Amino acid sequence: MKTKGIINQPTISKPRVNVVTLGCSKNIYDSEVLMGQLKGNSFDVVHEADKVSKNDIVVINTCGFIDNAKQESIDTILQYSELKEQGKIGKVIVTGCLSERYKPELEAEITNVDSWFGTNDLQNLLQSVGANYKHELIGERLLTTPSHFAYFKIAEGCNRPCSFCAIPLMRGKHVSKPMEELVTEAKNLAKNGTKELILIAQDLTYYGLDLYGKRNLDDLLRRLSDVNGIEWIRLQYAYPSGFPMEILDAMNERENICKYLDMPLQHISDDMLKSMRRGTTKQKTIDLVNQIRDKVPGIAMRTTLITGYPGETERDFEEMQQWVADTRFDRLGCFTYSHEEKTHAHSLVDDVPDEVKQERADAIMEIQQGISFEKNQEKVGQTYKVLIDKKDGGYFVGRTEYDSPEVDNEVLIAADKHYATVGSFVNVKIDSAEDFDLYGQIVK
Repeated sequence: MKTKGIINQPTISKPRVNVVTLGCSKNIYDSEVLMGQLKGNSFDVVHEADKVSKNDIVVINTCGFIDNAKQESIDTILQYSELKEQGKIGKVIVTGCLSERYKPELEAEITNVDSWFGTNDLQNLLQSVGANYKHELIGERLLTTPSHFAYFKIAEGCNRPCSFCAIPLMRGKHVSKPMEELVTEAKNLAKNGTKELILIAQDLTYYGLDLYGKRNLDDLLRRLSDVNGIEWIRLQYAYPSGFPMEILDAMNERENICKYLDMPLQHISDDMLKSMRRGTTKQKTIDLVNQIRDKVPGIAMRTTLITGYPGETERDFEEMQQWVADTRFDRLGCFTYSHEEKTHAHSLVDDVPDEVKQERADAIMEIQQGISFEKNQEKVGQTYKVLIDKKDGGYFVGRTEYDSPEVDNEVLIAADKHYATVGSFVNVKIDSAEDFDLYGQIVK
């Protein structure tokens, strides 16, 4: 007697997808969302794998912000295009800001890339590799950071008219994410061990205006603060014009909202601020910094500045130097101006030589280095709550609530004297300090 059986069909394995991320933390977030969707479609997903396979699909998430970032993105595309030509990988797909901004030109110049997608093409990108966008995965990500902290994007795009910035060309207008969706995402992260949320957007302070008719970052902060397991919430990329002071009330009320604020101010000269279309003045900027410090004593303020903007005179620069010395920011970064196509400032003459731009940036950073050293010396003998990020050689390396990953101070603890675990909080007494590093011992 013959029995009817089920014919076993051979399973076709899906190619591995290797995601390569360039640029800022917003791109990191986008790559993590893409990877979560691919995993939900049963793909084998890796991030920036050291070894390649001949069947790999490589997705390059590009940056197109300034000249150096654009060149890095182009070099990376060419690198993987060559590997495809050699038969060492299967497909090359490009997405992100550079692709959004220069797709026609890139397609014409680099012909062996399989597909080009922009910043808002996630569903089309997934379809191109045989995956479906799954709505039920909203809020699910594959973290590329250590699991104890995560970048947390609350909005996309920007409505600000800054003359030097190409972000609106690549990311579009400001679109806030619904609060309920963000709370769900925070809960999912917390369940998987995330302890720190680093809130990012092109402009955090605009949050809610498009959805709820008012700026309500403070409401969102309180909702996220209530999520069980989230011990630190950090704010990056706050815009000075129209700054909602209510978020400082939330910072004072909730222990798990870090006393930390990243507010790119770009310049202090009135002439430069006006040409940059920043919507503020020197005096308003000074008053705002003072008000923030008065309202949240001990807050760590980080800013970024631009040197060599068109028309920047020696007097403008000296004014900025003096302001940096007087204001004594806790953290500061400095960029040289990049003349970007289709921005408002592109119609101006890029009249500051590159070497002068760099000399001015170096001079600003030299001032800040001295300030950082002095501020760090004041921490010696103090005890801080520290989140351990990694073990590096003979040290555990962590951060205080006043420091963001990769850009700020690190706290180093000798591993031979103490036992700690990555992702844990410890109390550390600071024994010594350098310009950008603190050294200490764990105390009970």
